[in-house]
Amino acid sequence: MTKLQKIIVGLSGGVDSAVAAQQLIEQGYQVEGLFMKNWEDDDTSTACTSEADHQDARQVADTLGIPLHHANFAANYREEVFAHCLQEFRAGRTPNPDILCNQRIKFRAFLHHAERLGADAVATGHYARIGHGPNGYTLERATDRRKDQTYFLYTLGQAQLAKALFPLADLLKTEVRKLADQAGFANHDKPDSTGICFIGPRDFRSFLGRYIDFSPGPMVTLTGEVIGEHVGLPFYTIGQRRGLDLGGRSGHAAAPWYVVDKDLTHNRLIVTQGHDHPALLSQWLTAIDLQWVDGAGPTTSLRCSARLRHGQNDAPALLEPMEAGRWCITFDNAQRAVAPGQSVVIYNGEQCLGGGIIDTRNRLDEETTRAFSQS
Repeated sequence: MTKLQKIIVGLSGGVDSAVAAQQLIEQGYQVEGLFMKNWEDDDTSTACTSEADHQDARQVADTLGIPLHHANFAANYREEVFAHCLQEFRAGRTPNPDILCNQRIKFRAFLHHAERLGADAVATGHYARIGHGPNGYTLERATDRRKDQTYFLYTLGQAQLAKALFPLADLLKTEVRKLADQAGFANHDKPDSTGICFIGPRDFRSFLGRYIDFSPGPMVTLTGEVIGEHVGLPFYTIGQRRGLDLGGRSGHAAAPWYVVDKDLTHNRLIVTQGHDHPALLSQWLTAIDLQWVDGAGPTTSLRCSARLRHGQNDAPALLEPMEAGRWCITFDNAQRAVAPGQSVVIYNGEQCLGGGIIDTRNRLDEETTRAFSQS
């Protein structure tokens, strides 16, 4: 890319996107900012948070001397991200809105809007690297391994990577905060964002309960013993410990309880004790909706590593194609708390190859064979 190209940076009000813009200016690009509003409801606290973020983005833009555009993608977010997540919660699965948001808002709606504003490319404050290989653009890990966000970006393909820049690829988070302080950004020590992408930190149960129907039901052990009551299956995920409110139970050890599974047919939440109980461990999983960075993906079995959640170490595994676009991932060592609906992301060394949605998984406490259902 030449240094005369126009880049629009998604300024969120956070420190990462602020330094991303500053780095591009130093590299000689023509830079403008864009603040995205992606959520609207009647919660005044959220409106206040959004306005505060907008003011932080404005301060950064003013400090850098660049224009700041504003775009409202709330309708896109509700239709393309939030509605899908609600559907997944109703089905008993655990979706990842951050991944959908990157795919459908930041690198689709935002990208198209930026192009209409005359941008040659967009940039964000993600910690990731865009490289080049024999099959085109590659998505690779950032220098800061703790902050690396390739897990959230695996849905990006060649068209998106050709129009994207990640200026923080070589920076550590500590360096980013130092640069922000030196630049005079008021948000240099602002905490990282938490909660649902663009919706922010909320009481999860009360928020989700506004949009989906749920019913309390029995909380049972693996043997079917009723030991408590859950507040609604959508509010729990595999491996969860907090929020079970079980405490000590007569006839059971004084040890923490964990969610093992959900029985949607009988509205039962299945729990057990022991952080690494076999019921919480899976040797394999099947994945659907696979998306590959190079647009094609492997055609045969592949030794790889896989990540089940952001911040987790990769696990060595064998990736094998199945019928109807499904894939099986068999781990060298059993993995804990594999949650259907979440994403499994595939790596080959430093390179993120792609990923998909976890559909099924085995439990080591059950009699399981490698004869998977092809339906």
